[in-house]
Amino acid sequence: MKLFTLLCCVLLPVLAQDLKKTVVVMKTNLGDVYIELYPEIAPQTVKNFIDLAEGVKEFTDNSGQKVTKPFYDGLIFHRVMKGFMIQGGCPKGTGTGDGGYKFEDEISAKALGLDKEKVIDSGGVPNKKLNVYPRQQLQGMVTGPIYKKLGINSKETYEAKKAEFKKSLDALTMEDLYANLGYKFNNNLKSLPVKKGFLAMANSGPNTNGTQFFINLSDNDYLNGKHTIFGKVVKGMDVVEKIGSTKVEASKPLEAVTITSIRLKK
Repeated sequence: MKLFTLLCCVLLPVLAQDLKKTVVVMKTNLGDVYIELYPEIAPQTVKNFIDLAEGVKEFTDNSGQKVTKPFYDGLIFHRVMKGFMIQGGCPKGTGTGDGGYKFEDEISAKALGLDKEKVIDSGGVPNKKLNVYPRQQLQGMVTGPIYKKLGINSKETYEAKKAEFKKSLDALTMEDLYANLGYKFNNNLKSLPVKKGFLAMANSGPNTNGTQFFINLSDNDYLNGKHTIFGKVVKGMDVVEKIGSTKVEASKPLEAVTITSIRLKK
């Protein structure tokens, strides 16, 4: 009995701590959204988001001044694409603004299986995740780095190294492809895929995270490896869907969808 009591005294506080979640409440003019954040998956990204939301992180405002205040209060969802995602966090409301700083991605290619996923399958068909790229751009992305690595710069050198080229192409993984584009992965992390309801950082390329984020309205697997996932909607997905169904012009809501505040749930 004494042992049982001792174990309870030791284990219960630990279990209670493990069960404690990091949740923020995003209040909007269309309703409240509860989002569980994942500091164990993307620690820097979560800290950046919370510090901006709570008003403890200094940023550069639209006038160029350094300020410290709740960043997201009063901002709009400036980009809404039905069935795809809703995006906010731009102080200009245009998608071109930020807080005057950038920070790196927190993505594990291994956790997402990108290290095993081939760019070209055994039948010579490109990975379906690459359908978003124009054919000419895709060819440059895939073959360009291989040509450079093998020193292929003419028809003659290609013919001389055709076997090496094919071997390199067959071995090329999605992790390799994205690394060639400038993405840097941390395979010590436990990244999650880009699924419906998940919160992700918006960016303009590798390691360009700042203040903008988006919530996925569907499973957008082709974004795996290019955006840091750092949370998930746990309550209020109906509000997210409502925002996602609002009328837009050039992907911007005709009637403003405003973030009243984002705060940690007490």
